[in-house]
Amino acid sequence: MKPIYVDNNATTRVAPEVLEEMLPYFSELYGNPSSMHSFGGNVARMIKESREKVAKLISAKPEEILFTACGTESDSTAIRAALISNPDRKHIITSRVEHPAIKNLFENLAKTGYRVTFVPVDSKGLLDLDYLYMHLDDDTAIVSIMWANNESGVIFPVEEIAQAVKAKGIVFHTDAVQAVGKVPVDMKKVQADMLSMSGHKIHAPKGIGALYIRKGTKFSPFLIGGHQESGRRGGTENVSSIIGLGKACEMALSDLDQMSTRIKKMRDKLENTLIKTVTNTMINGDREQRLPNTTSIGFEFVEGEAILLMMDEFGICASSGSACTSGSLEPSHVLRAMGVPFTAAHGSIRFSLSTYNTEDEIDFIIEKVPPIIKRLRELSPFWKNNKCE
Repeated sequence: MKPIYVDNNATTRVAPEVLEEMLPYFSELYGNPSSMHSFGGNVARMIKESREKVAKLISAKPEEILFTACGTESDSTAIRAALISNPDRKHIITSRVEHPAIKNLFENLAKTGYRVTFVPVDSKGLLDLDYLYMHLDDDTAIVSIMWANNESGVIFPVEEIAQAVKAKGIVFHTDAVQAVGKVPVDMKKVQADMLSMSGHKIHAPKGIGALYIRKGTKFSPFLIGGHQESGRRGGTENVSSIIGLGKACEMALSDLDQMSTRIKKMRDKLENTLIKTVTNTMINGDREQRLPNTTSIGFEFVEGEAILLMMDEFGICASSGSACTSGSLEPSHVLRAMGVPFTAAHGSIRFSLSTYNTEDEIDFIIEKVPPIIKRLRELSPFWKNNKCE
């Protein structure tokens, strides 16, 4: 059975065009880009071209792009560089709905003496900007706010936030892993000092990411070693994946219009139909300020893990809003921060689409999900006790 994959905020398939571009660098073009000979020099030139493609996707300069192993490394590199550059400042700010790559790092820093402010969100997942601005002070070393949330898809006003933060002379970083390739990202307009992105969210392979570092930003390497990446990250370059990321960024730029039209239309059809055909459901997050490929739907009085298991029987791959990977029965920190009702948080499912999804797949999901919810509710004592029949 061919899977119907609607979990693209978790990871994406490697595009055939990306794979084709990468393959020669495993065999014929295997030279070390740091070598003096022309065989390695040719590889170095292709890395340079890939850097230009990544920069073009976010309207940056090629020299502002640092290749990393993933979005998490990009995040950690940015945060720690800012702290090293501002050793006397012990206050850091982020939101309550960040990806664990930021959330867990900030919680760890709190144990080492940093004062952390977690900015709340409202019931739609929108950031409390007044709270954020009120907590900026002379002791603040960095503000890190994600561009778009990985669960709800809600987009934060990073252009406005960056302007306010920079006006105070504070470093601003944004985790844009979910935004890049789905919505326009223009670093000429957004005054962020640093921005994180990840290849496997845009049809490049896993194990490759990038960090945008605005020219003039104080920076300290996370990985100390050789002269690679202009001395900003030691270690021999992951050449094939860098080539793949460049190609994926080139394709993502050309597909942006499709993301905001065809893919958004399929997303809207999926959620609108499910909301109409399944009672006691709700959309988690603002329905306007969000990614065009993402919907998080809370099905009340059922467990998300049970929904996923029954969908999996039909080959439908999505994600739950509960922290099932940690063995916890608690809803995710994102849904808790939004105040999603307990009855819906446990039954929340995220559907995230890509350019490879089709109308037929959406119709199949629409056909199979309502009977699944009906069956699970028939088995649920919570459903019966709340007299929702």
